[in-house]
Amino acid sequence: MKALIYEGNNTLEFKETDTPVPNAGEVLVKVVSAGICGSDLHAFHGKDERRPAPLILGHEVSGFAEIDGEERPVVVNPLVTCGTCPACLRGEDNLCPDRQIISMAPRPGSFAEYFAMPTRNLITLPEGFDMRKAALCEPIACGWHAVRLAERSSGMKFEDLNLIVCGAGAVGLGTALSARALGIQNIWVIETQAGRRDNAKRQGFTVIDPSELGSIELPVIDAVIDAVGIAPTRALASEKLRPGGTIVHIGLGSAVDGFDIRRATLQELKFIGSYTYTMKHFKEVVEAMVDDRFGALDWYQVEPVSEGQQWFEKLSNNEVSAAKVLLEFS
Repeated sequence: MKALIYEGNNTLEFKETDTPVPNAGEVLVKVVSAGICGSDLHAFHGKDERRPAPLILGHEVSGFAEIDGEERPVVVNPLVTCGTCPACLRGEDNLCPDRQIISMAPRPGSFAEYFAMPTRNLITLPEGFDMRKAALCEPIACGWHAVRLAERSSGMKFEDLNLIVCGAGAVGLGTALSARALGIQNIWVIETQAGRRDNAKRQGFTVIDPSELGSIELPVIDAVIDAVGIAPTRALASEKLRPGGTIVHIGLGSAVDGFDIRRATLQELKFIGSYTYTMKHFKEVVEAMVDDRFGALDWYQVEPVSEGQQWFEKLSNNEVSAAKVLLEFS
C-alpha cells in the first residue's frame, strides 16, 4: 500500500509500505479522508518523543470498513483503550493508563491507504454521508469534551454562560461550534490569524483580534476554553475570567508561563486540563453532525496525500487560512 511516512528531520516520504495485518478484534479501515493535526506538526518538527520516526502520522479520519460482512462508511475514534480499568469503567476512558492513539508508537496512523483498528472504535455513518465532513469529527470532539467539562465545572445552564474560545483553528472552531450546538448563545472567539478569523466569522461567531481587546468591553466571562495553549492565551484567560470562573485547557502549544497563579488563588479560578474525548462524547459529536447541528462545516481544504510534505511545510509557516487540511488518495 502507499503511505505518507514521517522519516525525521522535517521529512515525509510518500512510498510503498506493508499493508497492516489486523489483530484479533480489529479490521482494516480503507482511508477516505484524513486531517493534519497540530500534533502531527509537532512530530514533523521532532518535538514529540511519543512519535519517533519512522512512523505513519494522522488520526483524524473517515473511511470504509467491513462490519458484519458488509463494507460500511465509518468515522474512527483513534483513541484505543483497555475497556477494563477503573478509568474506562467510570466512563473516563480517555484517561485509561494503557491508552494508545493511532499515529503514535506503536500504532501507525491514517496517512495511508489502510490501517488497522479495533471494531469497537468504529462508528457507522449513514450511507451517502459526506466523508470529508466526517473526518472533522475528531477535532470537533476535542472541543465538545472541553465544553462538557466547562458545563460540569461552572454548574451553569448553557444559555446563561458567557464563553471565550481562544483560537479558531480546527479545535478552536470545533469548540465554538460545539458550544453553540449545546446551547451556549454568548461566544467570543479570539484569533490572531486573519484567515482563521474570517472562517469563524463565516460560521456566525463574534471574532476578536487579541490586539483589539483593550478597546472592547466584554461582559462577565464565566468560562474560557484555551484551544491554543501558549503563554499569551493562558494570560488572557487568567485576566478575562470572572472570580470563580473556569479555564478549560485543550491546547498543547507550550508547557510554561502565562497562567496567573496568584489571581487564580485570590479569585478561586478553576483550571481544568482537557485531553481528547470520551467515547460517549465522541458518539455525541457524530450524532450531532449527522443531525446537521454544526452548520456548513466548510472550513477545510482537500489536498493529495502525495503532496503531504508541501502541506506540512505550509502549515508550519502559517501559510494556510483554512482551519483544516484534509489529505486524500484520490
